[in-house]
Amino acid sequence: MAELEVKMEVGSDGVAVITISNPPVNAFAVSIIAWLKEKIVEAMSRDDVKAIVLTGKNGKFSGGVDINLFQKVQQIGNLSLLPDLSIDLVVNRIEDAKKPVVVAIEGLALGAGLEVSMGCHARIAAPKAQLGLPELSLGIIPGAGGTQRLPRLAGLPKAIDMMLTSKPILSEEGKKLGLIDAIVPPQQLLKVSRQWALDIAEKRKPWTRSLHRTDKIGSLSEALEIIKVARQQVKRSVSNMPQHLACLDVIQEGVVLGGYHGVLKEGKVFNELVVSDTSKGLCHVFFSQRATSKVPNVTDIGLKPRSIKKVAVIGGGLMGSGIATALIISNINVVLKEVNSEYLTKGIKMIEANVRGLVARKTLAQSAANKALSKIKGVLNYSEFKDVDMVIEAVIENVQLKQKIFSEIEKVCPPHCILATNTSTIDLNLVGEKLRSQDRVVGAHFFSPAHMMPLLEIVRTEKTSAQTILDLMTVGKVIKKVPVVVGNCTGFAVNRTFFPYKQSAHILLHLGVDLFRIDKLISSFGLPMGPFQLEDLTGYGVAKAVGKEFTTAFPDRTFNSPVVDLLIKNGRNGKNNGKGYYIYEKGSKPKPDPMVLPIIEESRKLANLMPRGQPVSVNDQEIVEMVLFPVVNEACRVLEEQIVVRASDLDIASVLGMSFPRYRGGIIFWADLVGSKHIYASLKKWSEKYGNFYKPSRFLEERAMNGVPLSAPVSSPTGSRARL
Repeated sequence: MAELEVKMEVGSDGVAVITISNPPVNAFAVSIIAWLKEKIVEAMSRDDVKAIVLTGKNGKFSGGVDINLFQKVQQIGNLSLLPDLSIDLVVNRIEDAKKPVVVAIEGLALGAGLEVSMGCHARIAAPKAQLGLPELSLGIIPGAGGTQRLPRLAGLPKAIDMMLTSKPILSEEGKKLGLIDAIVPPQQLLKVSRQWALDIAEKRKPWTRSLHRTDKIGSLSEALEIIKVARQQVKRSVSNMPQHLACLDVIQEGVVLGGYHGVLKEGKVFNELVVSDTSKGLCHVFFSQRATSKVPNVTDIGLKPRSIKKVAVIGGGLMGSGIATALIISNINVVLKEVNSEYLTKGIKMIEANVRGLVARKTLAQSAANKALSKIKGVLNYSEFKDVDMVIEAVIENVQLKQKIFSEIEKVCPPHCILATNTSTIDLNLVGEKLRSQDRVVGAHFFSPAHMMPLLEIVRTEKTSAQTILDLMTVGKVIKKVPVVVGNCTGFAVNRTFFPYKQSAHILLHLGVDLFRIDKLISSFGLPMGPFQLEDLTGYGVAKAVGKEFTTAFPDRTFNSPVVDLLIKNGRNGKNNGKGYYIYEKGSKPKPDPMVLPIIEESRKLANLMPRGQPVSVNDQEIVEMVLFPVVNEACRVLEEQIVVRASDLDIASVLGMSFPRYRGGIIFWADLVGSKHIYASLKKWSEKYGNFYKPSRFLEERAMNGVPLSAPVSSPTGSRARL
């Protein structure tokens, strides 16, 4: 059992050292906050205590309030569960105390950890300690005075930047800003902090209450201008989330009326935001990502992951080169195999370009880039495969070719080697059907660009061993991906769930709705781009190939749009040749192309979907729902067939794989907020008007009729393809 406690030791120097312990990051659980208050009260009342030092156990101060508390409040809607950290602890018991309080920060002081630190009368830190207020990433604002004290200690521009981006800084930068008073080696941290506290008590050092400082705020007009500029940037970039503007409003309150007024407003706004749909969605995504690492009958049966030191990647195209890049920048040796020297040279050059791009974006140091590139070796045969721990096949989507490759690698690779395919749609049972070692066959489905997209879909068959799955999950984490284990079906979890996304957009287009209006509304909903711009980006060849797979698998609910063939016939191939639904010119944003409209009209005539040849009349909300409700409907089938372990896996996969808005919590979480009854009724109405594509699934109908959330666990594991 983890040691949960707050200890106080009073030294002969008269300094009480109060130490927080709540592994792994000394989070402020409700009990920790209560005990901390008790210890501070005790220290203040004792005659043998002159000053106090706050610190954390095991090389960390505190990672902030326990996020489980926010989720609990959101689930039952009871704000009284939130402890009074801001006024009762930070203002009354620390900042306005009769004895000085100094904080000794090692490792990290994040969220409420930094807010408590800023309420102290001095902050002493070890090198490289992380300091930050990441609350906005959870849909809330700092709630223990952070919106008021950070501007007063670090200056208004930097404080706003730290809060709006949720990005931490290191203690070295904190010292330059004035947020940290001194940086000392870890072994001297307590000694220096004790002396600093005594120096304040004996008036050798200033006794500073940060909430009362105004020297770093600047003049009122300057401060208001800084906040105004930040507000304009927020409106342009994060218009669908309330916490950013709310944070700026609270900062402004403190600038205009004083820090204490700001703290009071901060508490009120925090309480409103913590129960908002945005915060619920962001907290859900946080916990969903953590839950992916728990897979029944894989991670709970005592298996240990094996070391993966050398990986072979077959195919150096867009996906293969991206996968190889992800591996080498994470210190894994890679053998890249191609069919001829021309393709191999192209593949290596793409990897080099990927690595240069990471350096240019400052996500990879030049020294790390040089080391990474030394870990790639190009080959034209299987001679280097004799000691690889895993092979990832990333060739074109051709069953016969994949079967041939898998038969060859089974013969040349060692018996422990994992045999993985990056196929995005093909049934894994077909890929490995001719092998003796089918327990080693697994899907490693990366999303493009593979070295940047954070999701790794791990696809298992009925025969894939738990060890193989665990090993691939471990590799996924090493290369900084979020591995989600899914079952085997056409499209697996993500592409299967989202195949109706573009199909429904095409149906709307052929019902007479303007394609640019559809794209604009879906972008406003929060996806990075609409379905037609996405089709331009991925290319029409991909659209046709994927469409064919899904038409074969699900003929009862697919729509074969004539428009893609007409666009190709017209010499358009999306972004690839600069002409699609949009015009693409270097250095400028995509522009809607009015020249595409006659092609659309021709396609509408061929499809003949418009009632009596007239465009349908739909409002903006209906358009968004007609695009996304079919996605929810397919997600329901994925849940019923138990392709995923749990509904939240589909949520995190939709966020990381399809860029579904994080603040909406993922596709199932959002659907539950909207309500299954409304989704069911809408789909039923559209199916009667426009056909089978919209027909509600049995799972959706049952959940809607019985008032059961879509996210509730599926009761029977019968026929599960994910082998729960």
